[in-house]
Amino acid sequence: MSTNENPSAAGRLTLNVLNRQGETVGTVEVDPQEFGGSVNRQLLHDVVVMHLANQRAGTHSTLRRGEVAGSTKKLFRQKGTGNARVGTRRTNKRKGGGTAKGPKPRDYEYHLPKKMVRAATRMALLSKFQDQAAVIVDDLALPEVKTRQVAGILKALKLRNTSCLIGTADYDPTLYKSARNIPGVEVAPTSQFNAYTVLKQKRLVLTRAALEALRKQ
Repeated sequence: MSTNENPSAAGRLTLNVLNRQGETVGTVEVDPQEFGGSVNRQLLHDVVVMHLANQRAGTHSTLRRGEVAGSTKKLFRQKGTGNARVGTRRTNKRKGGGTAKGPKPRDYEYHLPKKMVRAATRMALLSKFQDQAAVIVDDLALPEVKTRQVAGILKALKLRNTSCLIGTADYDPTLYKSARNIPGVEVAPTSQFNAYTVLKQKRLVLTRAALEALRKQ
């Protein structure tokens, strides 16, 4: 490193900015310190597990031996028949009987501290930048709802048949409606990003405005 080089810029990441035709029209620099500085894999794992747990319905339910239909009378006497001893028809040892220690409805929801969740979101974004899995697009505004236009843009960006999350600075109903029928493609404003939504998709597509919005969050 030369003596007149800025030390703070040594770890910066340079990302190409593309237009809708997939052509490079400029570059942007991303400072890792704006997104946590480094990636803590354990924190990402903990936050992703939290998001998955909060999505669980918890409506699973099985009937136990006291809840299934059937007599509580012992099927036959304990001794003298030559058969193995048995209990009632409701026992979990018999077909149609109750389930031993089966699942019952429960709530799986829990929450980690907000600072940890926000830090994990920034780290998830940083991991996309470092792995070159993020694409910065100059603009994605559409005049009308046209799925074909979004499909053409993704093809030009070499993202066809690839799961991706398209991030916008604000909610864009036209872009959302145009992309919602494309398999593996999700559109969301940056305010709705979390570690799970960012890591779930293979690629991340951001507009210039969306990147600036993420820097301010």
